[in-house]
Amino acid sequence: MGFTSWWHWAIVAIVLLILFGSKKLPDAARGLGQSLRIFKSEVKEMQKDDDKDSQAAADATPADPSRRELPAGDSTQPATQHDADVKKSA
Repeated sequence: MGFTSWWHWAIVAIVLLILFGSKKLPDAARGLGQSLRIFKSEVKEMQKDDDKDSQAAADATPADPSRRELPAGDSTQPATQHDADVKKSA
């Protein structure tokens, strides 16, 4: 028979009523429902954030993987030997 007959469930319900009382059970169920709703919304928000991050990473990836952008640095161009010769002659 196992734990599936109706009288087993009735005994469990009676024990729960005795242990927790008729006032505490609805409050506990309400709190559990609110917790599950919050959890569900947070999981959806995390999935949205992951989708945004993966989209941003895909947009930032260059088309040619052998060509990578250099990080921003000094905006002046490095002087070459030719530039130095031109400056000396001027």
